Amino acid sequence: MKELYITDNEAGQRLDKLLAKYLRLAGKGFLYKMIRKKNITLNGKRCEGSEKLKTGDRVCLYLSDDTIQKFSGAPEAAGQPRPRTRLEILYEDPHMLLINKPAGMLSQKAAPEDVSLVEYLTSYLLDTGALAEEDLRAFRPSVCSRLDRNTTGLIAAGKSLAGLQILSEAFRSRTLSKYYLCVVCGAVTEPMRLDGYLEKDPAANQVSVFRQPVPGRSRILTEYEPVDRTEGYTLLKVRLITGKTHQIRAHLASAGHPIAGDPRYGDPKDCRRLRQQTGIGSQLLHSWKLVFPQMPAPLEHVSGRSFQAPLPETFRQICPRWTADLEL
Repeated sequence: MKELYITDNEAGQRLDKLLAKYLRLAGKGFLYKMIRKKNITLNGKRCEGSEKLKTGDRVCLYLSDDTIQKFSGAPEAAGQPRPRTRLEILYEDPHMLLINKPAGMLSQKAAPEDVSLVEYLTSYLLDTGALAEEDLRAFRPSVCSRLDRNTTGLIAAGKSLAGLQILSEAFRSRTLSKYYLCVVCGAVTEPMRLDGYLEKDPAANQVSVFRQPVPGRSRILTEYEPVDRTEGYTLLKVRLITGKTHQIRAHLASAGHPIAGDPRYGDPKDCRRLRQQTGIGSQLLHSWKLVFPQMPAPLEHVSGRSFQAPLPETFRQICPRWTADLEL
């Protein structure tokens, strides 16, 4: 027999979803059979599996220890060395974090052997005691937004299930405003709103931007305004209205202002010169600011607040006055 007490990390999900994570090697048929036979109860009563769990709820598994062990397996992190790196955490509360992601770090795994921000985040939460390895049976912390490997800046992550769900919905519904800073080739003198259609080639992990809609293309909207100029380059503030793969990089390139250092969508001659002169070999694109809308509990305390990630040092290599405390 096993008792599970629901914490903030598990609250808000259906009982059957929790059971599928905790007894992850069991089939749905087995779980619902145990529910029907009252071998699984909620707060001492018969349940159906569709109940929404609340903090403090008690789930009892009237199963043998061998059966529980057979179907649950060990938590993924148990007994394994954990990847560690120093994360630059800009904000943290019991339900969410905002992290300044460095260039070169994946947001999420692209292959099983990858180590991404999610793995570093999980290790950090285990080290600080915000999570126990046992908690990983029923909840996995994760990022709620994604940045390309070499794009720097703000990325949001959920520490609890409620935080993860609410943040993910704010990004999905586009009520959360996202602003980027980037360095583009050439002189940009006027603000602009770009409207286009994006088509993705999954095999090449590349996108193309078109003026006309056709089936399979997604509409994209990008706004930008120039902040400052230096010889050969312009610093832009970009508002991402839609959020598609490589949107800013491809959209700006299609408008004739590719991001400096971008090996995929940029100007090859500029990329070679930039690498030779500065060592910069990736796009100068930075997730700069998030502005939160009215948020429901338990994230109501971030409603209306904005958070910024300081500019990376690479921007200063282009123009010394583009420092972390640049007035924008």
